[in-house]
Amino acid sequence: MRKIGTEDRRIQKTLSLLREALVSLIAEKRYDSIVVKEILDRANVGRSTFYTHFRDKDDLLISGIQDLLGPMPSPTRTPGKSQDWILWFSLPVFEHHYRHAHAWGDRIGPRGRAILHEHLRRVLTELIAEVMKKDFRMGRQSARRIPPEVVSAYLASTFVLVLNWWLDNGMRLQPGEIDDVFRRLTLPTLVAVRS
Repeated sequence: MRKIGTEDRRIQKTLSLLREALVSLIAEKRYDSIVVKEILDRANVGRSTFYTHFRDKDDLLISGIQDLLGPMPSPTRTPGKSQDWILWFSLPVFEHHYRHAHAWGDRIGPRGRAILHEHLRRVLTELIAEVMKKDFRMGRQSARRIPPEVVSAYLASTFVLVLNWWLDNGMRLQPGEIDDVFRRLTLPTLVAVRS
């Protein structure tokens, strides 16, 4: 009889192998030219296992990004910090890049990084909009309110811009420092949107 925890660990290991295989392939060739069979061969995972979890390679890439971001927070109304929770993703992503910079090095290349960051921007835009809609439901509605979709697109694009600047400049700032830069750029917008 198999224990559920063991099966969960196997699934997590398989998902991790698939994600690593995709990232390593992105470092070698154009994303558009990567086919699922190459990912399966690199990860040594069967086709049926792949399609049990993912529709296609885009779905695999997005799942890796969502896994990195972690669970979305619940709205909180902490005085003075009410906007901070909307930016829950920033420090973990900066820390992840910092930890893996030496392992990836320049292997992923500018094109691979652009593809990954474009997917990151799209996922963040959707997730931030969802979090902001929850936040607006908790707070008062303003007739002049900027739509959450516009604000989330702005926040996600600004995040990717700051992330790319940081990477292009050799990550001279620590993750907490670059996270502070990102927050100083975006928190005034969140304060204005919620007032």
